[in-house]
Amino acid sequence: MRNLVTYFLVVFLNLLVFPQNLKGIKKVDNILNIKVKDIDGKVVNLSDYKDKVLLIVNVASYCGYTKQYSGLQNLYETFKEQGFEILAFPCNQFGNQEPGSNEDIKNFCSSKYKVTFRLFDKIDVNGKNKSPLYEILTDNPITGKSEIRWNFEKFLIGRNGKIIKRFPSAKDPLDDELINLIRLELKKS
Repeated sequence: MRNLVTYFLVVFLNLLVFPQNLKGIKKVDNILNIKVKDIDGKVVNLSDYKDKVLLIVNVASYCGYTKQYSGLQNLYETFKEQGFEILAFPCNQFGNQEPGSNEDIKNFCSSKYKVTFRLFDKIDVNGKNKSPLYEILTDNPITGKSEIRWNFEKFLIGRNGKIIKRFPSAKDPLDDELINLIRLELKKS
C-alpha cells in the first residue's frame, strides 16, 4: 500500500513541477457536463441544451459592443424555432463595464434591448476565478488556448455540445459567416 501511495504522490508532484507532461491528456471540447446559474440564481445543467445549437456570449451593459444585444435578439428570434439558443453571461472583467447586480442587468436588457434569450449569473471569464464553462471554451482543440480579450466574444456550439467556432467581439451577430454557420449546424440532426 505504501508503494502505491508513493507512486501516486510522485506522479502528482511530477505533473505539478513539469506541466508539459500533461500534453498527452485530451482536452475537453464539449460543454454538456457543465452546470451554471441563470440570472435568477437557478442551477442550469447545460445538458438541458443537448440537441440545440448555442451561441455563448460574454456580455456587458456599458461597452462599445453593447448595441450587439439588438443583433443577438434578432438572431435569436430568427432561429429559435429551429432549435437555436443564445446563452449570455454578464462579465465585469473588462473596463468595469458590467458593474450592476443581476437584477440591474436583467432590467437593462429587457427594457433597453427587449432581450428574450436566456441571461445567466455574472461570472469571470478569465483569471483564477474563471467559470468552468469558460475553462472549456478558452482551452480546447477547436479554439486553442487563449483568454477572452473583451466583452461580446462568441462561441458557436453544435447540437452535441461540441465547440464549433470562436468569434471575436467585433464580429457582428448578423454577420453572414456567423449566420451561415448557424444555418449549417441547425441542419444537422
